[in-house]
Amino acid sequence: MCEKVKKKEYYITTAIAYASGKPHIGNTYEIVMADAIARYKRMTGYDVFFQTGTDEHGQKIEEKAQEAKMDPQAYVDQQTAVIKEIWDLMNTSYDKFVRTTDDYHKKQVQKIFEKLYKKGDIYKSEYEGWYCTPCESFWTDAQIVDGKCPDCEREVHKAKEESYFFKMSKYADQLMEHIENNPEFIQPESRKNEMINNFLKPGLQDLCVSRTSFKWGVPVTFDDKHVVYVWIDALSNYITGLGFDCDGNHGELYKKYWPADLHLIGKDIVRFHTIYWPILLLALDISLPKQVFGHPWMLFGEEKISKSRGNVIYADDLVKFFGVDAIRYFVLNEMPFAQDGSITWQLVIERINSDLANIYGNLVNRTVSMVNKYFDGKLTEEREYKPIDEDLMDFALETVKKVDHKMDSLRVADALDAIFELLRRCNKYIDETLPWSLAKDENKKDRLNTVLYNLLEGIRIATVLVEPFMPETARKIYNQINTKQVSYNSILSWGNYEVNNKVTDKPVPLFARIDAEAKLEEIQKYLEAKEPEKMKFKDEITIDDFAKIDIRIGTILNCKKHPKADKLLVLKVKCGSDERQIVSGIAEKYSPEQLIGKKVAFIANLAPIILRGQQSRGMILTAEDESGMLETITVNEVEDGAVVK
Repeated sequence: MCEKVKKKEYYITTAIAYASGKPHIGNTYEIVMADAIARYKRMTGYDVFFQTGTDEHGQKIEEKAQEAKMDPQAYVDQQTAVIKEIWDLMNTSYDKFVRTTDDYHKKQVQKIFEKLYKKGDIYKSEYEGWYCTPCESFWTDAQIVDGKCPDCEREVHKAKEESYFFKMSKYADQLMEHIENNPEFIQPESRKNEMINNFLKPGLQDLCVSRTSFKWGVPVTFDDKHVVYVWIDALSNYITGLGFDCDGNHGELYKKYWPADLHLIGKDIVRFHTIYWPILLLALDISLPKQVFGHPWMLFGEEKISKSRGNVIYADDLVKFFGVDAIRYFVLNEMPFAQDGSITWQLVIERINSDLANIYGNLVNRTVSMVNKYFDGKLTEEREYKPIDEDLMDFALETVKKVDHKMDSLRVADALDAIFELLRRCNKYIDETLPWSLAKDENKKDRLNTVLYNLLEGIRIATVLVEPFMPETARKIYNQINTKQVSYNSILSWGNYEVNNKVTDKPVPLFARIDAEAKLEEIQKYLEAKEPEKMKFKDEITIDDFAKIDIRIGTILNCKKHPKADKLLVLKVKCGSDERQIVSGIAEKYSPEQLIGKKVAFIANLAPIILRGQQSRGMILTAEDESGMLETITVNEVEDGAVVK
């Protein structure tokens, strides 16, 4: 009796999505890429565990929940449901969906924090510096760029608070040695060089790992003023999701799958996953993941996708017009290994027409139609081979090897290119063999039978390879050519298509060719209908009306809460030689400490007014969007007293 061969384990994760809003197609690319890798590994014989999830704590979420007038837990429940819906829509085959608000995760985060504190790797001190709320990152004076966050280019504010710090520098040499001894640990190479040259070589600063300025987080067990900051909380999901236990009572999944084979993340969070996370693991005496791959971004044309630019495309909208597999194919095919990819509605249409309709769909449709037309849907055993057949066979088997090599090195787009080269080769084979001409001569029926068999076998091999990328399309093609030979082992040699199978009587086009002009017009109408009512502008004014308003720049010297109104702040503003008090209703958005030192725009000639007992001489200018997000209008360089015009 043969002993069953044990499958090799493979553990793959995505970064967990931040539960603050609906993911756009650039965010969605990552889960689709991870799914394609996971499916490919399963197909080639690996025992795969694929984990994803949501990051649900932090100041930004606390503020978003307040703006939505919701409890933070209810808010993240709502947002996580949206994220999961998109992941499921894209037919992703994850095995575990982690939520950082899950009790088992929070319990282990608390244990990890306490263990590192008792070990002396975490200590209490005070942080003072620049803080970016959207990124949840602290920055030094040297790191900020023009007064803004170097990562997201949004405003930072001065923050000073008591915090616990993690001794990063203690493990820096050990991490550097690991990177040098494991050249594949950080990929692509450019990301590795960036981490070494920009962070490790200049020297690591200790990392802030707790906060007191908000409450929506995992409480520190021995100091209830503090919540555990994102780096220990969110990053630990990769082990807690497997059943890691800080006391050593690990679950079976952790014993089986850790260390991770691949953390798949965006290039903007490589630092957190290749410096903070490994050092945290080193401090806990845990094996490091085998590889971290920082994939590039999906851009809209040549611009970063963002709501502020108005160029956001969502996966569900794309799927509505083109289907799941077409969008899976597009995002995987258009993203180079180490450079940013690009998406527009026009590009999606062009790629579907050129690749999916013309190359793949047309090949399957023509082949099945000819088998029906010339052999009533079922080929015979008779063969008549020629040298040109050997060329197609060799090309197909070489493609299997090429795809395997590309997937091993995470060059997913290149793997898809190789598969479509095989499909192009099959189309060329039709032009070379001219089956319609062979059909005219009864003496060439065996040759025609051979040609059509080769086409069906080429399609079968290509479709087995394409299944991890477009699983539903593969299933449809298997049905059309009526094959059950769909295992990876069945494409390691030529000739496994079942000759006695009858192809479908009526092949259905897999991808209809799209009329680009009509489709773009349809999309435009749909998107316009989805938009909220167009903003209504106030009545027109003349330049003379505008000239009556004196808008100035002033520096906020002092700020405090209004003693009689929770929503009001009392600010002292310096405008040249003038100093004045202004009362502003922005206390729900800003703490007094966040505003001190800011240069703000304000109306200087507004008639004074008494607000709840405090005089106000002016109005701080703010901007508020439809979601209720509010920001003061600030500048960086101009002097106090400058006129806004």
